Amino acid sequence: MPFQTLLIANRGEIACRIMRSARALGYRTVAVFSPADADAPHVRQADVAVALTGNVPGQSYLDIEQLLSAARQAGADAVHPGYGFLAENETFAQAVIEAGLVWIGPPPEAIAAMGNKRRAKALMEQAGVPVIPGARVAGDDDQSLKTAVDEIGLPVMIKAAAGGGGKGMRLVTEETELAEALRAAASEARSSFGNDELIIEKALINARHVEVQVFADLEGHTIHLGERDCSMQRRHQKIIEECPSPAVDAGLRQAMGEAAVAAACAIGYVGAGTVEFLLDEDGQFHFLEMNTRLQVEHPVTELVTGHDLVAWQLQVAAGQALPLGQDEVVFKGHAIEVRLYAEAPEQGFLPQTGRLLAWAPPNGEGIRVDTGVAAGQQIGAHYDPLLAKIIAHGPDRETARRRLLRALEDTVAVGLRTNRAGLVRAMDHPEFMSGAVTTSFVQRHGEQVFSGGESTELEAVAAMLLVGLGGDNAWPIRYARRLRLELDAGSGPVERLVSVLGEGNQFVVELDGERLEFESVRQIGRQVEYSRAGCFRRVVFVETGQGGWLVGAEVDLFINDLTLNPPAASETAGEGRITAPMDGTVVEILVNEGELVTRGQALVVMEAMKMETTLKADTDGCVRSLSLESGESLRKGQVVAVIEPASSDDGN
Repeated sequence: MPFQTLLIANRGEIACRIMRSARALGYRTVAVFSPADADAPHVRQADVAVALTGNVPGQSYLDIEQLLSAARQAGADAVHPGYGFLAENETFAQAVIEAGLVWIGPPPEAIAAMGNKRRAKALMEQAGVPVIPGARVAGDDDQSLKTAVDEIGLPVMIKAAAGGGGKGMRLVTEETELAEALRAAASEARSSFGNDELIIEKALINARHVEVQVFADLEGHTIHLGERDCSMQRRHQKIIEECPSPAVDAGLRQAMGEAAVAAACAIGYVGAGTVEFLLDEDGQFHFLEMNTRLQVEHPVTELVTGHDLVAWQLQVAAGQALPLGQDEVVFKGHAIEVRLYAEAPEQGFLPQTGRLLAWAPPNGEGIRVDTGVAAGQQIGAHYDPLLAKIIAHGPDRETARRRLLRALEDTVAVGLRTNRAGLVRAMDHPEFMSGAVTTSFVQRHGEQVFSGGESTELEAVAAMLLVGLGGDNAWPIRYARRLRLELDAGSGPVERLVSVLGEGNQFVVELDGERLEFESVRQIGRQVEYSRAGCFRRVVFVETGQGGWLVGAEVDLFINDLTLNPPAASETAGEGRITAPMDGTVVEILVNEGELVTRGQALVVMEAMKMETTLKADTDGCVRSLSLESGESLRKGQVVAVIEPASSDDGN
């Protein structure tokens, strides 16, 4: 049925992305927003924006009644769910339809068929699609869990039966890891999808994650648009995606495409969907799951095929047939996408909160940026930490890789730690360059690639900027100053003693005994130009109250001038003071006040940006302070627990 006004039941970059195609087709758009998103770009870009009442997803973007009320209030006659949140919730799809609105997605029955991984695998086996061996319901008691693991054999993968996107997933390689992995997976699944049912299946180690884009119209025509390789992952979530896969030839592409189409036809699918496979070391593919929605990584398919998948979604929902048949699908060139996250890779990819002080996305030949953030925006703890997707297209893989590498080097996103520099190093890694990446890449190379870069030269430039040697003024004839700086290039903060000396046109910086000589340093706005050993370079400097961020090609360097404002002793968390690494919410308290604990023991589980983090004891001792409640909000840096050396009376 025709529609005129589209409500987008989502936020961030995907809401902005959908608006672009909807506007191009002449539709009016309606945004919804939580209080935390009141100033977000997707709110300003919509024709109408309707406020939701709460910040946590359950009181905002997951609240079906609020979303339907927003549609009525704004006069919307269609709903697009985006991805995540309620995009794969058959109850929401049915409620939209029963409200007399057009649902931009597959039938609720198709969502339900693929919404439970255990039932989905059974359906795929009936349809002749190869599946991963050994899917079992986890169950609630120890014996059923042990039985499932014994039947399948280690290693196993625990998964949320009702969700995807890496939430509620844990790899178990040792039986001693099982109990905690099940608890954490169930908790994360319950928080993300409202359902804590789990399945256990055989883990395929060192496989590739290859998925196939399918599309179907209301008349039953179903096609595929090739595959995407999504093997570079952290926390079972994708980091880098590309189309086509370096591991797939024409014959394998046809076989996987036919299997994906068979999967879609088996459940009466309509619209855009993705059938995900694991490709093992022997070249055999196995059904993983079907995502009954638009994927985060759909831009690489759009760039290689030349088709707007969101426009297709809207056209199919309006009753139009697919614009082409399978034989008319043409692939041109290669596309690679990276996901830019607010996270600290060196801390296990821990999500980060804070204000985005500067945001300058790249541009250039073959570059596309999908984003939903703006400079000055507060990045909070309630939602996914994705800042942007940066995509490059070229006539071949190497051209696309070089273009994307340069685009990442030109990107400025500072104010909080991001994975930008790690993405640069990942794309320059020999394994990625050769196209040989598997799902174990981060496990094998993550510490080397994502744990921070060399920054001695930038540290010296930062020191000169802080003592005022940059700028348009003439350089002083003689200058000398000693600084105590806190520097963080992605491996954690480190204190450095720095001496800056200037005489004539020569300037010397000494860092812990290392001597670096410079011919010039000049700052014009945020642009910094410097010359060393006859080599001229440009970087970006974003100032803060007592320091700033210096952005190099492979390093985002945070500088804090401790000579101006040394930290008070009371603010320094010593051994035994466990603090929250980010804003978040207490999920579970695992120990009691007065309890004896050992170093590494789990104390508190907290959640931020849809991810769980376990806070552990950093020393042996007795828990002397633990005044928390489940559901309580935590601030970054807040003391969660204090552990003191155990006395002879403890434990008696």
